[in-house]
Amino acid sequence: MKKFLVLLSLILLFQQGTALADEPLKETVQMNVQASDLTVIKNDDNLFGLQTKDGQVLVEPQYKKLIRLGKSAWIVQKKNKFGLIDNNGNYLVQPKYRHTERILGKYAKFGNDNNYGLYDENGKMLLPHEYSKIDILFGGMFLTCKNYKYGVVDKNGNTIIANKFDDIYMPKSNVMRIKFLGEWYEIEHTGSEELALPENLAELGTNKDFTISTIITDTGVMSGYSVLTFTDYLIKIFSTISPAHEDTIDELMLSQGADTVSIFMQLGWIPKYPVTYVKKYYYNFVNPNNGPLSDVRNELKQKL
Repeated sequence: MKKFLVLLSLILLFQQGTALADEPLKETVQMNVQASDLTVIKNDDNLFGLQTKDGQVLVEPQYKKLIRLGKSAWIVQKKNKFGLIDNNGNYLVQPKYRHTERILGKYAKFGNDNNYGLYDENGKMLLPHEYSKIDILFGGMFLTCKNYKYGVVDKNGNTIIANKFDDIYMPKSNVMRIKFLGEWYEIEHTGSEELALPENLAELGTNKDFTISTIITDTGVMSGYSVLTFTDYLIKIFSTISPAHEDTIDELMLSQGADTVSIFMQLGWIPKYPVTYVKKYYYNFVNPNNGPLSDVRNELKQKL
């Protein structure tokens, strides 16, 4: 327990926030318009653009996909690469990435396999392109993975827990479980429905609002310790359902280049849903070193 608290304290002492400053904006002619005031248009080549409700074209149809991001931006696909534009068509992120994901409707993740970065709807880079994994956690935090080590950042991109741990997951909104040197530790924010870590992580050991316990992975229950049960292993299975569904919706519906109302009228995505969902679920489920199932895999490998 002490080595875990010491490590958290040292990480806090030497870590530096990864939030990046806003890049200077280019001098472009801007119209004060929100995404809700725009209409998606399509040409004969099935390319999409944007126009105002009175018919003024702000973005010529040139993109294979347009995905609304917040109130001021759109994820775009040009040929086979993704980027980000504002409501006037100015590039916030150049279309040079093969993969993208919309998170919570207002964040965009871009990358090429193992170099993902995170942006807000204003094009501000919150996380640099150096992560193999960026996923949302409870409380608006993000789970990151770099060089097979996990960490946590806040919604502004500031480092809360550096990428020094074997695994991190949250079975409940006020509980975080962290694997370090082969052992699992649980941090619980007692009396609260949502985990809010203190700025000084060293306070975890003395703050009465938090309890830290070691998780025992066998069936024996020890006083003052938690037990990692089969229920915990099932968490990974069922928690994959929602991300897989969201990924499927983004790929089949919201990535087709139209607003949500129009998409529901285009029923061609429905037959593709089951196959795409299975692929997305499988990808999330087998992600190595993610959640308690990694322990199951390691134990099975040792018995073979």
